[in-house]
Amino acid sequence: MNAAEPIRNEARNIEITLPDGAKRVYPAGVTGAEIAESIGAGLAKAAIAVKINGVDKDLTLKIHDDAQVAIITRKSDEALEILRHDAAHIMAMAVQELFENTQVTIGPAIENGFYYDFHRDQPFTPEDFAKIETKMHEIVARDLPTRREVWERDRAIDYFQGIGEHFKAELVAAIPAGEEVSVYYHGDSWCDLCRGPHLTSTGKLGGAFKIMKTSGAYWRGDANNPPLQRLYGTAWRDEKELKQYLFTLEEAERRDHRKIGREMKLFHQQEEAPGMIFWHPKGTELWTALESYMRRILVAHDYKEIRTPQLVDRKLWEASGHWEKFSEHMFVCESEERIYALKPMNCPCHVQIFNSDLKSYRQLPLRMAEFGSCHRYEPSGSLHGIMRVRNFTQDDAHIFCTEEQITAETRNFCELLARVYKDLGFESFRVKFSDRPAKRAGSDEIWDKAESSLKKAVEEAGYAYELNPGEGAFYGPKLEFVLRDAIGRDWQCGTLQADFVLPERLGAAYIAEDGSKKIPVMLHRAILGSMERFIGILIEQYAGRFPLWLAPTQVVIATITDEANDAAKKLEKTLRENGIRTEIDLRNEKINYKVREHMTGGVPILAVLGKKEAAENTVSVRRSGGGDQSETIDAAKFVADVKCLSTPPDLQSGFPQG
Repeated sequence: MNAAEPIRNEARNIEITLPDGAKRVYPAGVTGAEIAESIGAGLAKAAIAVKINGVDKDLTLKIHDDAQVAIITRKSDEALEILRHDAAHIMAMAVQELFENTQVTIGPAIENGFYYDFHRDQPFTPEDFAKIETKMHEIVARDLPTRREVWERDRAIDYFQGIGEHFKAELVAAIPAGEEVSVYYHGDSWCDLCRGPHLTSTGKLGGAFKIMKTSGAYWRGDANNPPLQRLYGTAWRDEKELKQYLFTLEEAERRDHRKIGREMKLFHQQEEAPGMIFWHPKGTELWTALESYMRRILVAHDYKEIRTPQLVDRKLWEASGHWEKFSEHMFVCESEERIYALKPMNCPCHVQIFNSDLKSYRQLPLRMAEFGSCHRYEPSGSLHGIMRVRNFTQDDAHIFCTEEQITAETRNFCELLARVYKDLGFESFRVKFSDRPAKRAGSDEIWDKAESSLKKAVEEAGYAYELNPGEGAFYGPKLEFVLRDAIGRDWQCGTLQADFVLPERLGAAYIAEDGSKKIPVMLHRAILGSMERFIGILIEQYAGRFPLWLAPTQVVIATITDEANDAAKKLEKTLRENGIRTEIDLRNEKINYKVREHMTGGVPILAVLGKKEAAENTVSVRRSGGGDQSETIDAAKFVADVKCLSTPPDLQSGFPQG
């Protein structure tokens, strides 16, 4: 068929609008597959599903009315979820072919893969994974056709009960009367309760999948229900994507901040303080280097640093609205018949400082910053190293400004954030715009104003953004800044929130130019987010091999012979006097052992001193990543070079000073 010639049926035609705005006329009942074929043979071959009026559907679904249609191919953003959904079904088929008396329950696509929950007496073992994968490849090779059927609810219940799938029967029974029951067949004998969409045959899946792990689960997530076994898998468009994902997992394991933190003796955690961190001397050095850098940045950009109490009366949290919206996440105590909460955030306390005296419009914008220690109750199962904790420190700040100042303050913040991220090794970031959540404070009118102000500000600041519906803070919309690390993972760190609600609730006001009292806008902002989490990200970004200015230990001096000990101690003293974080290794060990230990431990610079170097006042220098290469230089020049190279980025020439 010529692509320019539409399919026509004089009985009744419908109009299909394609993604480029082109309109084509087809007979009612045309399918996505037929539309793809009419456009071109290449598209028809690549098609795996169709989007009809924004909803993903099967290629074989008949379209009876005018619609907007897009053909989904393996390259489409929607493709992975569909492929993974099919992979879940094919895994369930493989399991039931291999293991008798196994019942299937549910099996959705998830981020980076899929899972399926099974009910069987024997546990799955890692040895079973290869058998299941082999069987899955067999099912794909059979290229079994997929078809969708709609059944009456009673028929579906009887069917699944009859074949011993009692969990499926229970799922069907929970479907409201009158709703259709959708069943997908892969081949003639195996079917699953499912909304779809699915590929047209098992062969379309390809072979880019792998079983990853197993875990326990409960039917419908309730510990009182029967236990299930969950098999996790991953599926991708092709082998290249699968290999890249598996490589990323290997890299993530190698870079795991918990493992590196132990090896480098940065921190530890223990059961007596769940979700809390014990920072060791080296970890504290890293923390201090990062905090000092951030503190200098704040001073350069006219932030005033403050400190606020940890324990605050319930009354303030009630006035701010946090008690109603957030109390289940607070740690609470009682003393002298008063109820207090450890602060989960700093915002209400910052308003108290703003309110401590009457402000003039001439004092705005007023930027208050705090490295504020916060506590939030996180369920024990969600805790993860220093990435997800119960006690954390925010590089928090609040900007009190007028509505007219929102745009300039947003632009300035975005520029500052971009420079900080670059200094810390992150070249790019994405921006998300999160609008009003269902659970929120303030009127729709106030939210309209806050959202429009923040959108205008970020647009005028020149940043593209993607919408993140319903994910704003309860008091205002926010921008979220998402970093991408060295192995391609995304981390949401910085935020900027426009708040018209909290200042009014807590009685904040300033004297305007006309002498009237007005309520300031409060911009909540953070660049790193949580110091603990960001340090975890940095550990994994650099795999423990930090840039010299951040490294907990910048130089290790190692001696070859005891005759060099005095020279080593003198060099150590000089380096420390110049602000270089230095350690000395005088152990009676072979120098090759010392070099290997310190280089693999992530020390950026190793200064080796033997009898000759001590006599000539020189050092043999090895740098991390330089292999076995070393150079011998004058000791004084070495100190000067290290001092220059270890200068933090903000103290180097060319840094914009606000």
